[in-house]
Amino acid sequence: MHPALGNLEIIYTICSYTQHGSLTALASTCRTFERPALNILWRHLQSLKPFIKCLPSDLFGSDQGRMVLQKPLNGEMWDTLFKYTSRVHSIAVTQSRRLTVIIEPLSLLMLSCPLAPAFFFPNLRKLTWFADGTHDAAEFLRAALVPSLLALDLQISSASSAFLFVISSLGTLCPHLQDMAVRIQNRTDDSFRRISPFITQPISQLHHLHALSVWDLGNQGVEHVMHLQALKSLCLDLGTLSACERKSHLQFPGFHDLDFLCLSTDTFKRVSNFLNSLRVVESKEIQVNFNFQAAHSSASGPTMLSQFFIILQERCDNDRLEGFTLVGISGKVQAKTGVLTPLQACRNLTRLSVEQGCDISISDEELCQLVREWPKLEVLKVSSYVADNSTTMPTLHGLIALLRLCPSLTSLALVVDATKLDGINLKCPGGGRCNKHLKHLALGNSPVGSSLHVALILSGLFPHLEQVNFDYGDRMQTMKKSAIERRESVQSFLSGFSIVRERYTE
Repeated sequence: MHPALGNLEIIYTICSYTQHGSLTALASTCRTFERPALNILWRHLQSLKPFIKCLPSDLFGSDQGRMVLQKPLNGEMWDTLFKYTSRVHSIAVTQSRRLTVIIEPLSLLMLSCPLAPAFFFPNLRKLTWFADGTHDAAEFLRAALVPSLLALDLQISSASSAFLFVISSLGTLCPHLQDMAVRIQNRTDDSFRRISPFITQPISQLHHLHALSVWDLGNQGVEHVMHLQALKSLCLDLGTLSACERKSHLQFPGFHDLDFLCLSTDTFKRVSNFLNSLRVVESKEIQVNFNFQAAHSSASGPTMLSQFFIILQERCDNDRLEGFTLVGISGKVQAKTGVLTPLQACRNLTRLSVEQGCDISISDEELCQLVREWPKLEVLKVSSYVADNSTTMPTLHGLIALLRLCPSLTSLALVVDATKLDGINLKCPGGGRCNKHLKHLALGNSPVGSSLHVALILSGLFPHLEQVNFDYGDRMQTMKKSAIERRESVQSFLSGFSIVRERYTE
């Protein structure tokens, strides 16, 4: 054998580049390759089927189309099973017709295990379960929830009592859990009301939890979450469990020392009420996912959006907040730039993104007034597509002023009126000022006049910009061919300028 194969690191490198289907053959080549090859083969499993396949075929039979155990496992079979399960670091299970056939005999195996259930997967780090919470699944889950587990991702459409009882023991079974996400596919009040107590109970025991994604667990559950000292990332779905609405006379201490807070909701009122129930939200970044469908048919949408921003500014730590993102899932809300004014109190803001579902009218003067308080801004996304022709858009004059007020911008998404170029010096559009940091520019469905002139201005303002992204939305079929060609020409000119610049600098 070549001396290089005596180096374990080289062996693992060879195994890591071996096709998954060939690892079994490689493991049987010699003892040198056996352990590394088996470690990689079993490290990450996308199915439960390998646990059945590693046992003798005569161990299982069929009864009315279902797999059943024919006989108990002897000591040698248990040793074989443990030889492989001890190598597993992650398991991902998704719902399929074959899952039921596999999970039933597997649960019987675990019931007959002569050792403690945790001995099945002593090195398991991550478990993903996107399937039903049946009684048999509970048996498997009981063996998979081990002290070594660090990440748990559950998505269930239904849950048996046995499954819920196992979940309620998470705090003691997985004391070192760091990342936890729980979702319910059957989104009804009854489902959330039934399952919530079993999730709420163990949360207070997960003292090492860094990231949590869950629905609104009610007042008691939210209080438990607030006491998790290690928590840095929290995602709450507030669009569920109407019986657990915040009560106005209750006020919680709030969330302290978070890096990321994400709130998902279907109404402005619900998220505003939630924030109003807190004394403070100390988070570096806040994201709000709105389903604007209800607001779309209501004239009160802009007013409630404005009230939300006022409450957000009152409750968040203005000195700590560095990033805010607003995402609309469906529908559109028409608003004016004044709705964002409360965020000007957050002087350390580096990222502001209004991604979808909200058309914000903004002039050149309003754009400058808005960003004047954010000299550290690096990412600005105010509009990516304007659906209403009555929406006011800034011009390239406003873009030049923005460059002066926010010199650290690296990413910008803004629909501008690129037809008004009067007064702009094409040779030196920024008056000697440019931004060499900007790498990403999205102009949405900005109207374009002269493609060459627009490209010259953009190239002069952003010398390192290689391309600009346009968004035609769902109206491309009805747009004039000349309008589409003008936008595409801007991109062609920018690419050509970039090539010439590179050759010149060489």
